[in-house]
This record gives sequence, structure tokens and C-alpha cells, in this order.
Amino acid sequence: MLKRSFSLGHVVATPGALSLLAEHGISADSFLQRHACGDWGDVDAEDWKANDTALAHDDGRLFSSYAVNHQKLWIITESDRSSTCLLVPADY
Repeated sequence: MLKRSFSLGHVVATPGALSLLAEHGISADSFLQRHACGDWGDVDAEDWKANDTALAHDDGRLFSSYAVNHQKLWIITESDRSSTCLLVPADY
């Protein structure tokens, strides 16, 4: 098991994210664990570096993107680490 790099705070999810996960019988837990351990998924190099910098300086939002059956699931942790939201791009 990977070690958590930061606190997720209060975890919430949009109806779109919950629907996507339920439609494919997938739990959010594995995606949240990847996110919390610094595996940012399918983000570009610029976003990956921004996340690593935000984590190193304990300042700045953290963004991950994961593929769920050819659809995107995004996870965003607020810069103060008070909350983390699972959402799909249409919910943004």
C-alpha cells in the first residue's frame, strides 16, 4: 500500500461522478488513494509538475484525471486541503 502524501479533507462527489462510478461498478476508493499518494493519472506534464510543486510547498490545488471506460473522472483537492471533490468534466 502506498503512503498518503497529503490529507484529502472532506471528500465530496458530484452526481455526475457518482453516476459514472456506479454505471461501471467501480468504487471511488482506489482513485482517491492514487490521488492522495501523488499518482495524478492522465494529466499532462505541466499539470503533473504543478501538482508536485503544490505538494512540495503545501500550497496550491491538486488535480488528477483518471480514465473510467473512456470517460474522465477528475479529482481536485483544494489548496488548503480542506476538501476533495470527485467530478466529471461536465460538472466543472
